[in-house]
Amino acid sequence: MQTSIATSPTEGKSYYERHGPMTAPTRTELTTFVSQVDIRLVPMLCILYLISHLDRANIGNAKILGLTEELGLSGMQYNIALSLFFIPYVLLEVPSNILLKHFTRPSVYLGTLIVSWGIIMTLTGVVRNFGGLLTMRLLLGIFEAGFFPGSVYLCSRWYMPRDLATRVAAFFCASALSGAFSGLLAAGLNKMDGVGGYSGWRWIFLIEGLITVVLGVLTFFLLVDSPEISTKWLDQDEIRYLVIQEFIKEGGKFKEEDKKTSWKDVGDMMRNWRIYLLSYIMLCQSACNYGTKFTLPTITEAMGFTGTNAQLMTVPPYIAGAISAVLFSKLSDRYYWRMPFVAAPLLLIVTGYAIIMGLKGRLEANIGPGYFAIIIACMGIYPTYPATASWAMNNLAPSKRRAIGSAFNICMGNTGGIIGSYMYLDKEAPTYPTGFGLSLAFGGSALLVAVLLELSFAYGNKRNARLTETEIREAYTDEQLLAMGDRSPFFKYTL
Repeated sequence: MQTSIATSPTEGKSYYERHGPMTAPTRTELTTFVSQVDIRLVPMLCILYLISHLDRANIGNAKILGLTEELGLSGMQYNIALSLFFIPYVLLEVPSNILLKHFTRPSVYLGTLIVSWGIIMTLTGVVRNFGGLLTMRLLLGIFEAGFFPGSVYLCSRWYMPRDLATRVAAFFCASALSGAFSGLLAAGLNKMDGVGGYSGWRWIFLIEGLITVVLGVLTFFLLVDSPEISTKWLDQDEIRYLVIQEFIKEGGKFKEEDKKTSWKDVGDMMRNWRIYLLSYIMLCQSACNYGTKFTLPTITEAMGFTGTNAQLMTVPPYIAGAISAVLFSKLSDRYYWRMPFVAAPLLLIVTGYAIIMGLKGRLEANIGPGYFAIIIACMGIYPTYPATASWAMNNLAPSKRRAIGSAFNICMGNTGGIIGSYMYLDKEAPTYPTGFGLSLAFGGSALLVAVLLELSFAYGNKRNARLTETEIREAYTDEQLLAMGDRSPFFKYTL
């Protein structure tokens, strides 16, 4: 321990001010401490994020095991069922994050959501018609809406901005792995076809739903909450260090001074035009992601694989995507430079879908190039989202605006899921010109937007650097500078 930071323990002050002095950690102590947080927070969130993606996308595996035939669905009805999930999912993400901020224990709120959608998933296994499937997909979207933005916000409470991308990337590693597990589970559960009078595709929903309920219950006990109430595994110096860290992220203002989210905070965030460009990149990624995830088993069928083999052939692309997400994000955090690690994956998306488009639907005759292209596309899809989410979080301040902005960014991005639900049409199989063509267009346009954002942030930093601190202090009060957040002349954009 090296230095001491003194405060006055006056009643009514912030946590840090109430609890007096602390000693600042050495680099070795800090590394050990962050690792301790990682072990307790990230694995649990990754498992929960994996199961959330498993639950929303397993309908694609159920499709090739007889769901559409048994429920009598037309091609378009299947697409409607896919897209209905995203309507409440998109609309409720921002309100959910605002609500989460009022919970002392986020684990209670998130655990309740998880148990609820696990029950819905289990009930999906017994639906008998199109209407029942629509109802379950709608309810699934309602209860899943708050989990991911809440998880990102929870991570932002524990980590400094430069450490965020790697942790968020772990979620997307889990997302990619969910695709791999989905194929493996579907291949295994299909062998239960006829057990208890249920088809194999029904067991996918029944078993995975029950697993989700169990994990939801465990969330109440295993998911860590805010630093201030984590006294069982953190000592007072560690807690105070995290509170000071929050103080720094707030630009010198303690969270306790103003707990309410105002319409001004919402308005300030909505007037930030850069957030819309970041949202567009996430929309493009989501459209490619969900379009591929919902349709990959059907694409492997078009390559000539059938039944269990078609399910198993979906696994390697997701494994490659998971590895890619971790590697790109580690590099992004190491260099604390977001744009190249958004642009490079988008270039992989463009390359992958350009190869597929070049095959002109002859997938069975070109299994090698077609499968390679799918792997390349997945290696681009999964790193894009965490890098963009971290880029947005790094450029939003203070925390209320960050919580609203991150949820808005994710919510707008997830509208891509609605688009992805309609990109691949059964009547266009196996060429899928609409699906592959839109994926190529989304990847290319998002790449251009990423370059535009980089230029914009660089210009903003250059403009702010023209003013001296004296000039800024003469023009604005401390309160005004604090209220300006990312528009403050002192704010430095993350490139």
